[in-house]
Amino acid sequence: MKNYALLVFLTFGIMLNATAKTSSDIIKTEVVINTVDEYVKIKSSELTPPVIEEILKQYPTSKLGGAFKNDKGEFKLIMVLKSGTRKTVYIDQYGNWINKR
Repeated sequence: MKNYALLVFLTFGIMLNATAKTSSDIIKTEVVINTVDEYVKIKSSELTPPVIEEILKQYPTSKLGGAFKNDKGEFKLIMVLKSGTRKTVYIDQYGNWINKR
């Protein structure tokens, strides 16, 4: 009879220990939130003068296919090159080019 009581207590102890380990694993879980820059379509008249100057320097024979802006003041520009291909470039409001992949 003592062996059965010991077996029951041992079983409950193992179950409670397993439950405690899984709950501590849940507490250690990290949450990662990725933010995505959302660009809103704008008119070309909303581009800042430094941006326009840089576009004319880097792409003198290209046309502006589309202009987008995010809440950080960064512009996403779709340039239509002379060959007809499109190239997406990023630039900040001060005319500094941004490398994004």
